[in-house]
Amino acid sequence: MTRILAAGDLFIRSTRLRSAIELALSGAGGPGSEIEVREIEFPWPDAPFGRVGEVDEASGTEEELIEALDGVTAIATQLAPLTERVLAACPDLRLIAVSRGGPTNVNLDAARARGVAVANVPGRNGISTAEMTIGLALALLRRIPLSHNTLLSHEWRGEFYRHEEVGGEVKGSTIGLLGAGAVGGHVAGVFAAMGADVLVYDPYVQSGSLGSGVRSAPSIEDVFAQSDLVSVHARLSPETTHMVNAERLALMRPGSRLVNAARGGLVDYDAVADAVERGHLAGAAFDVFPEEPVDFTHRIFGLAAAGHDIVFTPHIAGASRETADRAADGVAEEIRRYLSGEPLLHPLVEAPSPTITRTAPSPTALGR
Repeated sequence: MTRILAAGDLFIRSTRLRSAIELALSGAGGPGSEIEVREIEFPWPDAPFGRVGEVDEASGTEEELIEALDGVTAIATQLAPLTERVLAACPDLRLIAVSRGGPTNVNLDAARARGVAVANVPGRNGISTAEMTIGLALALLRRIPLSHNTLLSHEWRGEFYRHEEVGGEVKGSTIGLLGAGAVGGHVAGVFAAMGADVLVYDPYVQSGSLGSGVRSAPSIEDVFAQSDLVSVHARLSPETTHMVNAERLALMRPGSRLVNAARGGLVDYDAVADAVERGHLAGAAFDVFPEEPVDFTHRIFGLAAAGHDIVFTPHIAGASRETADRAADGVAEEIRRYLSGEPLLHPLVEAPSPTITRTAPSPTALGR
């Protein structure tokens, strides 16, 4: 008996993970080891994720995960807290298939030390996040939320058509992107197709691969100095923390704008508040924040309430049904490959793969 745990949450449901695993394994046939797919479901996003043990952005407890992993060979999950304690208590676990690009909820060193393979699904929410970024930028450029709110207040404010009050267009503007990976690369292509001059700083991307209408910037400072709007698309690390800071914001043209749908720690929000308050920045749009759930006492919210062009969404850029489907299908494929002895598509930690002949899956529910 080979047991697999579909450890879902309220975004990527355990039933969706289970059905993807069943479909991926359905073509095996023949005699051999039976597959049992169990389910457990964690309360995110209704309950915030956070730090569990030594891992971050996790949902659920170590105790309930240890119980669910009893006798399990492989887990498909987004947010399960796969800590040193969990791995030590679950010696049968051989594969962690985590449906994220940055699996901060997995202790990779502990997995490596115990010979547990780890695979992820990079780029699963690339399209969703890119489209949301573009939407935030357009909302900011055309002052959509601010004008919407005036109508909700039963105001018809004609000054939105004054020359000094109107917004700008993408076509003909310079859009600066900090990063050109799965998200930034798609944003770059869309803005270029809309007629923008797209300027990208990404030391890990070859300039020739950026596509038509996209230029590579020699330095991050060039992006800030030349752009009408800067959008952030980097991973958070000690090197990128507060990569958007007061010094770089000061390089931006007066009246320029900032968008961040990547990670809150990439931006110094106090510096942004200063720049908006003194009028150097015309506005900013944020889907992510330094603290989540947010600190509503932060000055950036007061500036928005006072009528400044600041757009907020609650970290939902990557939230689409298509993202959930890609994530579920991606981890299911990694499990199929592992059990078939094939190389993993996206290994973070490699370990020997078994060859197991499978019959049709026999799912069971473990409770939520």
